[in-house]
Parts: sequence; structure tokens; C-alpha cells
Amino acid sequence: MAVRLDQLDYDLPSSHIAQRPLQRRDSSRLLAMDRASGKLADRMFAELPGLLRGEELIVLNNARVIPARLFGRRLGVFSDAPSRASRQEHLSGMVEVFLARQVGPDVWEALVRPGRKMKTGERVVFGEGELEAEIIARGEFGVRTVRFTSRDPGGVTAQIERLGHVPLPPYIDRADESADRERYQTVFASRPGAVAAPTAGLHFTPEVLSAIRARGVEVCELTLDVGLGTFQPIHSETLEGHVMHAESYEISEQAAQQIQAAHSTLRPILAVGTTVVRALEDAALRAAEASSETLVRSGKAEARLFIVPGFSFRVVNALLTNFHLPKSTLLALVYAFAGRERVLTAYRHAVEAGYRFYSYGDCMLIR
Repeated sequence: MAVRLDQLDYDLPSSHIAQRPLQRRDSSRLLAMDRASGKLADRMFAELPGLLRGEELIVLNNARVIPARLFGRRLGVFSDAPSRASRQEHLSGMVEVFLARQVGPDVWEALVRPGRKMKTGERVVFGEGELEAEIIARGEFGVRTVRFTSRDPGGVTAQIERLGHVPLPPYIDRADESADRERYQTVFASRPGAVAAPTAGLHFTPEVLSAIRARGVEVCELTLDVGLGTFQPIHSETLEGHVMHAESYEISEQAAQQIQAAHSTLRPILAVGTTVVRALEDAALRAAEASSETLVRSGKAEARLFIVPGFSFRVVNALLTNFHLPKSTLLALVYAFAGRERVLTAYRHAVEAGYRFYSYGDCMLIR
């Protein structure tokens, strides 16, 4: 049965949208939900180690967020003359390049604003000219392919890291700050390439991870480079009409073996975040289509999987996740995992109980 877009809606006062992280990562709240009954319990994230059975396999996404927002100027628009016309030309030449997905060495798909003015062959310069980008192709939905070059010995990557801004989501109504470079990043982030944080992981501290391991819980990591596709609005009236953008992921052979062992011994596999769910279930689907003897395929791949209600989960049977935007693909995934009515009941409870929502907000444990 088709799922209508309005079925993914709920009421959320803007005051519930977290604009900044809490002082301590693990001081966030945790809404525990029984997947079968829908029963809810208000807890704190710091209690997570004690809530676990001690035999779980926890899967983390170690993707590291890059400073993906770059502000530059179009080449050839500046003039030394201090006329009013030249000042207007100066202002109109400002350009934002939002990196979306790396497609080659120093080549990225990006959103360029204002995009309509920027044609193939045009160039944008950043900083004092040490970084430059050329538009080499135009795509759908305003996406441009840009090639970067650097006159600095540090190279393109180092200049993007230095000149770029933290890509905070649009519902965080402020400019990025220096503190966001550390807080909009998990403590286990190690593989650069994501343009949004796997936010369910933001609550973890080294101390919480140590306490989890002390309980006997096993932990493994994969990498899914969170891209703009995860947050692309659903423009169709039903979920079936929406096309998901691809996101790159990699599962190591060791992680695949850990996942296989947990599954074979009926141990719970707890995904930290919807990004982990998408990577694991996409890899499981690929394994099944290839008639593989393993549960998930290791290696690199592109996840195009769109998880909607009715989806049959092959790997994940527990989920730690933040609260998600109305009418979003991420909320559709949570519906698929726990049921629409139960999730909406949980969200209504969270609103009434004053939980903080979205990237810097609180979280849910569903199992």
C-alpha cells in the first residue's frame, strides 16, 4: 500500500529544535521504545551501557564530516574602481559551493548558489586565490560538477579543510562556530567524506564506549559518507515516487565477519543511526541477490536503497536514532523499522516531554 507524504507529518514547535549541542555529549535524553509493544521509557543517554543485555553487536558509522560549505567569488567580476557599479558587481559575484559528493580526485558534485548564473567553464576563487574551482558539468536539481585546483603546496584537501565551513543543517538557525568543528563530529569519526554528521553517534563519549565494552558488548565500524540525498525533500505525493540519491559506503571484511557471527548466534545487532541501517541492509540485499553465503557483502558500494514501510530487515534488529524531520526519508525508515503509529506516539510523547529534536537533539533506542 502506498504511503502518502502527509502520513509522514507531525507537529513540532520550533522551540524544540536544538540549536546548539549540550555541554556534555552524553547528557542528552534517551527515549527507550519497545519495538513490539510500543511501550516507552524516559531515560538518559549516559544510562545506555546499563540498558544493554551485554551480548549485542553495536555498529557505528565512522564517517568524518568535512567543512563542505565554501564561500568564494566569481573570477573576473572585481574592479579596482571604487564606483557604486563596481561595488554592486562585487556583491553579485559572491558564490556558495556546497560539496555534496566526491566523484574523483579533486572533483566533487556540489550545489552552487546562485546556480543559474554559473555555466560550464566558469570559475570560482576562494580565500586569497589559493583554492579555485571550475564548473565542468551541470546536472539535475541544480547539481554542478566542479574540479578544484590549489596553488598552495598543501593541496586541495588541506585548503577545503582550512577555508570551508561546517555544513550545519538549515534548521539550525545560526552561522557555524568554531566549536561546531568538534561537536558536529562523532568521537570515533576517522574517514573524511561526509557532508552531514551521522547524528545518532554524537552522543557517545570515550567513557560511554569503554563502559559498553566492559559490559561484554562488541563494537564494529563501517563508513557511509552521508550525502545530501539523505536529506533531499520528498517532492512526490507518495514515497513510491521518490528516488533516493546514492551514498558511498564501505564495510571491511572484519566488520562483515563480526556481523555474520552475531547474526549466526542470534545476538542483537544494534545500528547506531539510520546511515548504518542503510549501509547494512543494502549490503545484505546485494549479498542475497548474489546468492552469497554471507549475510552482508564486504567492500565498497553505492547505497541507493530507499527503506519504506513494508521493508523486510535482514540484519538490524535494534536501532539508536535521533528524532527526524517530518516528511523525510529518515522518518520513513524509522516507520519501516518500528511501525508508523508507534513512532508517531513516541514523537508526540517526546514533544510533550520537552525532548530536543534533530541533529544536536536527543535520541531514541528502539529494540
